[in-house]
Amino acid sequence: MRDNTWPSATQAMRSACLVALLLAGCAESDRAAERVPAVRAEWFTDIAHDAGVDFVHDSGHAGPYLMPEIMGSGAALADVDGDGDVDLYLVQGAARNAVGNALYLNDGTGQFHRAPDDHGSGDTGYGMGVVAAADYDADGDVDLYVTNVGANVLLANDGAGHFTDVTDRAGVGDTGWGTAAMFADLDGDADLDLLVVNYIVWSPAVEPDCYQSGVQTYCAPEHFNAPQADRLYRNNGDGTFTDVSRYAGLNLIFGNGLGAAINDFDDDGVQDLFVANDMNSNQLWRGQGGLRFAEEAMMRGVAVDEHGDAKAGMGVALADVDDDGDPDLLVVNLEKQSDSLYRNDGALFADATAAMGLSVVSRRFTRFGVALADFDNDGYLDLYEANGRIMPGEPLDQDVFAEPNVLMKGRAGGFVPVSPQDGTKGTPIATSRGVAVADVDRDGGLDIVVVNRDAVPHLLRNVVSNRGGYLWLRVLGAAGGDAIGARVEVELAGSRTLTRWVQPSGSYLSSSEPAVHFGLGSATINEVRVVWPDGHTRSFGILSSGRHTLARFAEG
Repeated sequence: MRDNTWPSATQAMRSACLVALLLAGCAESDRAAERVPAVRAEWFTDIAHDAGVDFVHDSGHAGPYLMPEIMGSGAALADVDGDGDVDLYLVQGAARNAVGNALYLNDGTGQFHRAPDDHGSGDTGYGMGVVAAADYDADGDVDLYVTNVGANVLLANDGAGHFTDVTDRAGVGDTGWGTAAMFADLDGDADLDLLVVNYIVWSPAVEPDCYQSGVQTYCAPEHFNAPQADRLYRNNGDGTFTDVSRYAGLNLIFGNGLGAAINDFDDDGVQDLFVANDMNSNQLWRGQGGLRFAEEAMMRGVAVDEHGDAKAGMGVALADVDDDGDPDLLVVNLEKQSDSLYRNDGALFADATAAMGLSVVSRRFTRFGVALADFDNDGYLDLYEANGRIMPGEPLDQDVFAEPNVLMKGRAGGFVPVSPQDGTKGTPIATSRGVAVADVDRDGGLDIVVVNRDAVPHLLRNVVSNRGGYLWLRVLGAAGGDAIGARVEVELAGSRTLTRWVQPSGSYLSSSEPAVHFGLGSATINEVRVVWPDGHTRSFGILSSGRHTLARFAEG
């Protein structure tokens, strides 16, 4: 009888050849991308100090190596005081001396001033992210949901940028290790429900000692073997929520969740949930209607990469990378693990990481924050990744976890490097985590905030010369707040149609400006269409380049 434990020599040879062909194909695709000369120009300049942003993140590290210390924090860019410009909210890790999260108000010129007493938003929990900034109570202003290692916090806005902690009344103070969170209308009742992603079951008492090359450092999540269930809260329409996690089915499969995205990925009229898990298979909860979900990540092609490997799964970016009208997913991972770019082909996804030029070049660093956005306004999405090790290495600027960040220029069919590699003069280096994007100074170019562990953030002002035309659109729902989940289509003269979604939450533990931004290059617009989450569609015809507000029930 043949022993089937090991393959035959012929089978092994065939398998080896197949693997070699696959790897050669990936490498050749990336080599082709790398043969394209790097785009040499300065894209950003760090103005955090000059703009008045003096926040310093504090991981709290003071002796023992505790897992939350290496995970970093996020930020939100949103107009919290209703004056038409973008304000900045930064999440603190260890709130020593009761110095917690920070609110900086924009004076309209891109200069920031810290709000007195942070206008009631200075939560002092061990913060992870302000990953959901949206109008949960339908009163027309931006509220904040902050995830913590411990009880999360919901901060209600009074319309002028002053906040009140309404967590207990709302019933959304989950006490796990919260990471990603998102507001979206998941049951079609015109109010915003809340998805909260959790990481691991953790306390200082269960922290083991971990070493690398004989040096103590932070443990990987596998050492805990304690993935934590995510939470889904139904909005009751009266300022309160009901935990429907078990009813929805989210208790059936656990993971070490860090990133998330919500969209109708298969275009069946029901929202779906994607969760990126750290060293576990990702989850794709396909909406069944009525707030019930079925986990179909493996079936749909987003559970693992094209080689069948589960990766670190940190930040997530959702965008229509290939201009075919449906949402693709980019998940960023550890050093030596490539990005995972899942191209949506309708109901199924294909791993297009190599085809888009990212399979080899993305392996150099450990990526957390991520943004797919058109920074040079040429009509193609660019890629920005915020990097920082989780294991110590050669010190950069006296930080053993620091790594340079990376910018890749988008073009038809993929991405190419730029020089300097992060697009920033002087290449500021830190242990970077959260990333949020907005047009901070209202000049038509997208700027970036990067949250850095145990350091000041980067505020990267867009200085791309000869930027193309742009369209900045704020899309409002029936209640007057941002229409989270709305799809916006811009048909250009010729054959291209650009698609974006109102989706502020994403990246890593962060929330970007809720407006949608289109770079136009030199193209002209044939038509602008909006599809609201309830399916209502309206054409706004030809719009001039610049800034516009599109209301759900606008006349004309």
